[in-house]
Amino acid sequence: MSHAQAVPARPLKQWWLKWRFHLNILLILVPLGFMPKYFNDAKLFRGDAGLGANVITGIQAGPYTLDLAELRDEAPRQDGPAGNFKSFNAALCKACINDVKAVYLRIGKPRSLRAAGTIFFGAPYRMGTNLPIPPRTKPDAQIWITLEGWDGSMHQASVPLAKASPATVAWLEKQGGKK
Repeated sequence: MSHAQAVPARPLKQWWLKWRFHLNILLILVPLGFMPKYFNDAKLFRGDAGLGANVITGIQAGPYTLDLAELRDEAPRQDGPAGNFKSFNAALCKACINDVKAVYLRIGKPRSLRAAGTIFFGAPYRMGTNLPIPPRTKPDAQIWITLEGWDGSMHQASVPLAKASPATVAWLEKQGGKK
């Protein structure tokens, strides 16, 4: 005479059988919470959201005009031992696209073209660069834009850092004596 004995159910297996549907739904919903930020970033990098935050239009450097904007309205980001960097975008005017060879950005007036700063890269209507923010930068500093023409000419313009990036100035003031 054989009696079939029921195998005792294991608690983990019972829990899994009861909650697996809900856990799978959770795996779908959690990534959806990050989608708005993803789409905003994608729109910004495609150029559909403009150049970025704090756009300064019509900066005149010699015969050339450009627009400058910080990529995001936030404090500079630490990039390892290289220091802190702030991302900026620029767009040349349509009339000067063919005449400008390179665009540079720097905090403080450049001594020469060799020390003009970081070079912008990308299409002329949406160029980008990462500007190093030296630790001893004063909140009233100027950002200098240097444009080099194909004819060898060099034109410069300056913009107050407070106008180009208020978040960076607030960050510098918060840093205070950290040098």
